[in-house]
Amino acid sequence: MSVLVGRPAPDFTAAAVLGNGEIVDSYNLKEAIKGKKAVLFFYPLDFTFVCPSELIAFDKRYEEFQKRGVEVIGISIDSQFSHNAWRNTPVNQGGIGPVKYTLVADVKHEICQAYDVEHPEAGVAFRGSFLIDEEGNVRHQVVNDLPLGRNVDEMLRMVDALNFHQEHGEVCPAGWQQGNEGMQASPEGVAKYLAENSDKL
Repeated sequence: MSVLVGRPAPDFTAAAVLGNGEIVDSYNLKEAIKGKKAVLFFYPLDFTFVCPSELIAFDKRYEEFQKRGVEVIGISIDSQFSHNAWRNTPVNQGGIGPVKYTLVADVKHEICQAYDVEHPEAGVAFRGSFLIDEEGNVRHQVVNDLPLGRNVDEMLRMVDALNFHQEHGEVCPAGWQQGNEGMQASPEGVAKYLAENSDKL
C-alpha cells in the first residue's frame, strides 16, 4: 500500500455525476479543485451495505466541508449511470438521495489503482480517504477494510487541524480539536504544552 502523504495527488479525468445531478463525461480533478482543499474518498460499490451510510454521512456534513473551503468527491468503480440511479433512489429504499457532491465513475479501475486502494481479490476499492491541500498535495490519508465504515467527523477534524497549522504555524497534538491550543514545534513548545496539558491526553 503506497503512502501518498507529502506527494501530489494523482490527477485523473473521468465521467462523473455532479452534485447538481448533471452527468459529465470529462471531470478533471485538478481543474475541479484548483486552489482549494479537497476530500477524495473511495468506496467499494453503489447499492451495497456500509457504503450508503458513509455517503449520507458525507452529505449531511457537506456544508461543514464547504464552510472550510473543501470540495468533497466520492469515487467507486461503478458507472456514472449507476451513480445516478443510486442518487435517484430514496434513502428509505437503500439509496443515497441527491447527495450534493460529485461522484466519479472509475470503471477502468485506473483511479483506485493510482491511489493504491484497490482490493487485491475483490477488485473494488477499499474505503480510502485523502485530504488534498490547495497545492494539490496529499496531507492526510486513511484506508479502511471493506467492513469498517469511516468516521466523517474525523476527516472534518483533520481539515480543521490543517487549517489551524496553515494559519498559525503551530502543530496539532494528539486529539486536537478546533478551539484547542496548538503546540510550537520546538523543545520549549513541547515542554510548555505537556506541562499544561499532559493530564488531558
